[in-house]
Amino acid sequence: MEFAFSEDQELLRSTVRDFLAGEAPVKIIRELWETDSGRSRQLWSSLAEVGLPGLLVPEDRGGLAMDEIDLVLLLEESGRAALAEPLISTAAVAAPMIRDLGGALADAWLEKIAGGDAIVAVGHPVNRFTSDAHVADLLLLEANGEIHAVDPSAATLIHQPANDPARRIFSIEWKPSAASCVASGAEARRELDAAIDRGALACAAQAIGVGQRLVEMAVAYATERHQFGVPIGSFQAIKHALANVQVAIEYAQPVVYRAAHSVATHGRCRSVDVSMAKRAACSAAEQAARTALQVHGAIGYTWEQDLHVWMRRAWSLAGAWGNGAWHSARVASALFEGTAPTETFGYSAPTV
Repeated sequence: MEFAFSEDQELLRSTVRDFLAGEAPVKIIRELWETDSGRSRQLWSSLAEVGLPGLLVPEDRGGLAMDEIDLVLLLEESGRAALAEPLISTAAVAAPMIRDLGGALADAWLEKIAGGDAIVAVGHPVNRFTSDAHVADLLLLEANGEIHAVDPSAATLIHQPANDPARRIFSIEWKPSAASCVASGAEARRELDAAIDRGALACAAQAIGVGQRLVEMAVAYATERHQFGVPIGSFQAIKHALANVQVAIEYAQPVVYRAAHSVATHGRCRSVDVSMAKRAACSAAEQAARTALQVHGAIGYTWEQDLHVWMRRAWSLAGAWGNGAWHSARVASALFEGTAPTETFGYSAPTV
């Protein structure tokens, strides 16, 4: 499938790129590492001003009423900027889940999400830990096949270590109740299936941006760094390594766009398309991280070198919302075990 984005979509992408370059440079990303929360409410409010948290929220709730095809373009830019703010959990997963569930939950939260006044953390069986629960105004958690809307004050958060200083992950202790249950049965299964696809798609989109930025950094360094009187980028081994990464990214990008189309249009092969996109994009980003580190050499291991900011994001995204083995197993189930593409594959992890 060939994707041609409209002038409005490309304008929105360039607007977000310029915005992030000005409001969230790597200096700010590093500074947030040193704070207790690792997050900035001021930055989140600024993101809301350009419409990111409410991109999938209906217009009558203060959102932009766009779809996942628009969203992936902007998530690419957030990956390019190594932005760690909870766009995946709030904008890509929670907002459409709350929109689809409707009722009092939608009345209470959609306008707040679109306005930048609420952050929502989503717990899912595929993820061992929940990201950004410490800054969430609402927790959407699964228990016994049900979805519960939980006030953070009613839960105990246990911080877990992460390799990425920008990542904040938690295990959560809480008690489900009839009052907190917002979906059960087939409805809950449907929304949990949609959540894993939306979360994985969002990770894939960010991974494309991360990988592209790593290539750009490696190319810039290979141009500046000289050995034997010439730039190291003139060496054939360096050229080939960087070219291979660029090819991997450019091959993965349309796979991500195809998955976005499937999610936006409720395509019958949605889950398979998403898993293929997650696998391809995150593999490309991890390849970019390895190659960029090799190009930089020893300096790439230093704390002062910004390379590791994007390397850590590549690793974090690869493990979130289903790792490579999980998504490969889901594709294999469709290809080799006769699972009909019209069926959902469930939210519990397949055997790997």
